[in-house]
Amino acid sequence: MDVTLDGSSLSIEQICAVAREGATVTIAPKAQEGVQRSRDLIERCVAEGKAIYGVTTGIGEFARIQISPEQSAELQRRIIYSHSAGTGDPQPEDVVRAAMLLRANTLSKGYSGVRLVLLNTVVEMINRGVVPYINEKGSVGTSGDLSPLSQFAEVALGEGRAFYRGELMTGAEAMKRAGVKPTDLTFKEGLGLINGSQVMTAGAALLTYDAERVLKNALIASAMALDALRAVERPFHAPVHRVRPHSGQNAVAANLLRLFADSEIMANRTGRVQDGYSMRCTPQILGPSFETLEHVRRVVSIEANSAADNPLFFAEDDEFYAAGNFHGQGVGMVMDFLCIAMSEVANLSERHTNRMLNPVLSGLPDFLVEGKGLNSGLMVAQYTAAALVSENKVLSHPASVDSISVSADQEDHVSMGPIAVRKCTEILKNVRTVLAIEMMCAAQAVDFHEGRRPGKGAAVAYDIIRSKVPRLIDDRVLYPDIEDIRCMVEDCSILEAVEAEIGPLLLARDVDIPTPDLPD
Repeated sequence: MDVTLDGSSLSIEQICAVAREGATVTIAPKAQEGVQRSRDLIERCVAEGKAIYGVTTGIGEFARIQISPEQSAELQRRIIYSHSAGTGDPQPEDVVRAAMLLRANTLSKGYSGVRLVLLNTVVEMINRGVVPYINEKGSVGTSGDLSPLSQFAEVALGEGRAFYRGELMTGAEAMKRAGVKPTDLTFKEGLGLINGSQVMTAGAALLTYDAERVLKNALIASAMALDALRAVERPFHAPVHRVRPHSGQNAVAANLLRLFADSEIMANRTGRVQDGYSMRCTPQILGPSFETLEHVRRVVSIEANSAADNPLFFAEDDEFYAAGNFHGQGVGMVMDFLCIAMSEVANLSERHTNRMLNPVLSGLPDFLVEGKGLNSGLMVAQYTAAALVSENKVLSHPASVDSISVSADQEDHVSMGPIAVRKCTEILKNVRTVLAIEMMCAAQAVDFHEGRRPGKGAAVAYDIIRSKVPRLIDDRVLYPDIEDIRCMVEDCSILEAVEAEIGPLLLARDVDIPTPDLPD
């Protein structure tokens, strides 16, 4: 698969293909022309003696200091050195590859003023498997991801450290083994490599892709649990949701009905008029998370195809602007929103688990095991879910509402977007485990229904789980079972089998419903 960069049409799926599947990258011819026009403009401006931030001046608070054209190359190199100040564990390789791709894409828009040779060096690094060592902490997400992108820029210069074919080595050695010639620097090119939101946006893009699959797994887990609890089906029927036309809510309800179809368990009715909120309101609870994902996808896609740089050079207008497109507030805020949305998925899942384990609520044996007293069953699996849900609540505190002034108050508002991305990464890990526990309990609950089969989609999930995790008869160690199912959630093997049986599960964007005329 080839991904051609033009600065405007890079999709989240393409980002994942490059970052995780090794798709190759090329630059569109029109993009190359735009890069050259922008470069011609910056060279004219320098020749005319114009003061340009970060080109003929220092940066940050030092923007007031003039730099001679002869000092410019050294300035660009020193910018990279001084900003390589990160700490913590290394960023995952897929995040680094995605960040490199996004930096190449923003340069491809033709507003950054760099030479085409610099852009080609970045593309070669991607295609030949050079992955810079970048620490995960140190960016406040404004003036871009300066510290992490500086560590990437070091390797482009043939310095720093990098992974090549899984081995950590010097940047010089990695570039040599990959056959990539390190670049030199001239006007603007140090800033051109580091001034932007590409590391946080890379993490956000991969999280958006992953969250979509986690949400679909949450649908399956909910369907299994509600089926096993013999939920009253009528609250999921289309007329209920048509008169409250939120697309996410309608998508969840429609998906649940498909997953429930032909259930022999739900057909054995309880006589209840209605169920508890965590059952009856599943579409209303999960639906907003589906809609949040669509908003996140839109913002991240726009950011991935934006000129997030400073200064910007507009060859068509013969103008340049020192401004603030590097500010990561947009990405930081939607990542905080995604943290909340995915935490709510886990909150609901844990409540379903609780209902299945409580005999008063489920009508099933205590903690889904016989021989109570001697056996504790799945009791403590719910403790684990509760612990993760509680952790998610702490992690859902928004990072983007915090700001600490830096650079002698020149940069006096920052986004903290990278922190939001890291929190969301941890939340998604927790959600997968909480869903695995719900699925494990639902499969065990199905086993107490006298051989009756769950609904069409839920039955597929049940069969896959039982192919790896046997029914619990007497107490055994539970963490291997939880991990086996968590891996099936993460690799989407349950999801793929269910969709192969009943067709793709709907997302909010797939639902076409009439919406009311709203006041202006």
